[in-house]
This record gives sequence, structure tokens and C-alpha cells, in this order.
Amino acid sequence: MTPLATLLAERIAATGPMTVAEYMGDCLLHPRYGYYATRDPLGASGDFTTSPEISQMFGELLGLCLAQAWLDQGAPSPVLLAEIGPGRGTLMADVLRATRRVPGFHAALSVHLVEASPVLRAEQARRVPGARWHDRIEELPEGPLLLLANEFFDALPIRQFLRVPMGWAERVVGLAGDRLAWGLRPLGPVPALEPRLADTRDGEVVELCPALPGLVAEIGRRIATHGGAAVIVDYGDWRLSGDTFQAVARHAHADPLEAPGEADLTAHVDFATVAQAAAPARATPMVTQGDLLLRLGIAQRAEALAQNLEGDRLTSHLAALRRLTHAEEMGTLFKAIGLYPAPAPMLPGFA
Repeated sequence: MTPLATLLAERIAATGPMTVAEYMGDCLLHPRYGYYATRDPLGASGDFTTSPEISQMFGELLGLCLAQAWLDQGAPSPVLLAEIGPGRGTLMADVLRATRRVPGFHAALSVHLVEASPVLRAEQARRVPGARWHDRIEELPEGPLLLLANEFFDALPIRQFLRVPMGWAERVVGLAGDRLAWGLRPLGPVPALEPRLADTRDGEVVELCPALPGLVAEIGRRIATHGGAAVIVDYGDWRLSGDTFQAVARHAHADPLEAPGEADLTAHVDFATVAQAAAPARATPMVTQGDLLLRLGIAQRAEALAQNLEGDRLTSHLAALRRLTHAEEMGTLFKAIGLYPAPAPMLPGFA
């Protein structure tokens, strides 16, 4: 057992089973043994690879999308350029490089990173000098906001509910002997799940992310009040059902209960909840990552970059393009949605 598994087992033995959200939160953010508190999880030597780490084109195009939204809204100054869950800072570094020739953009902006991990903050400082760090979205200064969230919401703790004849039962983490094990806690009716009774059947799982509506509402409030835009990219879909909770370690799927604190835990994002929570800001239609990048010009950008490449570097470049956009890779698994104020044009790439 990992040190965190021992602590969790002792807590469960003393106080009873814990919800998936409680378990997920401790596994990821425990101050001593949590996954994000103890390591850099990205890249070949880590546990997973995100789109910005695959190719610079991802960040370049999202950066230009936000810069165009800024121009479409009259180029407000000053403006906050922010990222939540910025990983190693690769995405923000690519955004800043791609937008440096947008007239007046860099003179107007200040860069803000919302990050809880001290390990990742150190990496971000090397790639994004001059950035300002915050622990929470609410700590961002008020003002026009251009925000990116790539694979952030999937790491927020979720609760899981099983549809049963009497309403719902909640999935919990308990003990079988001295080992962590799944269990169910009968609940009956659950007011927050009342709308899902019409589109689920007995035996189906529905997931709720308690923190997501409040975080999206805060972003939407700022954009509706001050102007700006947000682009959210994650794996998920519209109005989800089913068990999407998963663990990833060393680039492979793992048992979520096997080694708490040693694997990344995620769940798919319900983009219908994102769109609903964003009001009074407007939400674009949800699109696939592949469609968004193609509409923003990734094929043309890839062709331009390929002119200076050959051999293995060219092969790797073309493989990155396929991985980001192809339906059998990340192109359809990952979805995107944009947020913008009511009077402004829709964000580029989403129409």
C-alpha cells in the first residue's frame, strides 16, 4: 500500500466510507502524498501527455483565437491573459510567442496562472517569466479576461450515482479487509439528479462535479461584466452518463484504487453543465478539438512548419498533427467550448 492508501484506510475504518469526490480530492491534492503535490506528471517520463506538449501548433492557434476575440471587442486595455491548470507552462509560452505580432496585444496584457502544485509552478516560472500566480480563480484581478483551460476540469473531483428503483445510490470507497474497495450507499431521491430521471435507466451511472458550476459561473461572470473570452478544451461530451472515472499511470490505464497518490485521476467533462453554468456569458456550440483546430488553420500552419523539416523531425511533426486532429486520436475524444459576452461576435473556430 502507498502511504496515502494507509492514511485513507485508517480514516475509512474510523469514520466510514468516503465519496468518490473525497477520495479523488485526497489522491490528487493531499499536501504531502497527493499526486500533484509530489511530481511533474507530464511528458515521456511522466504519466500522460497533453496537447500543448504534443505540438506548438495547439497553443499558437488557441492564442490567436483569443487575440482575435480581443480585437473583435475593441482591444480593451489592460486585459488579463490567464490559464487555469497550466501544466508546465508550455501552452502559455506558445500563446505568447504566437501573439507577439498582434498590434498592441502584449502591451495591454498581464499574464496570470492559476496553479496549486508547487512542482508545476517551478516549471511554469522557467517558461513564462513575469507571470503572476494564484491559488484560485477568484483571486484573479477584476477586468477584461482572456482565459484558457486545457485539461483542467477533468481533474475536478466527481461524485458518482447509480440509478436504482428507489432513486439513486452513491458509489463510495470503503474497505474489504484492509484494502480499499468499491461500495454503494443507498440515497433514494437526489434533488440535483431530478432532471436525469427522464434520460437514464436502472443500472446507469451519472456523475456530478460539485465544483464545476461555481468555477464556470465565476469565469462567466467576469466575461459578461468586463468582456473577454474563454476557451475550454477537455475530454468529455454533452449531457454525459456512464462511468468515466479513470486512473492513468506511466501512460497506461490503471486501477483507481490500487495506488492512491501515484496515479492521475480524471473524469470526463459534461459540456452541457459548462454551457449552462456560464450564464450570463454566452457559450458557443461544443465542437471537437479536431474541428476547432482545423477551422483555426492548423493544416496551413503544419504545412508552413513542415517546409523546414525533414527525416525524423518531419515524421514526428506529421504524427503530431494527426494525433491532435484525427478522429481515431484526440480529434474527437476531446471537445471544446468558448465563452464570450453577449454583445460580442462568436469566437473564431466555433461557428
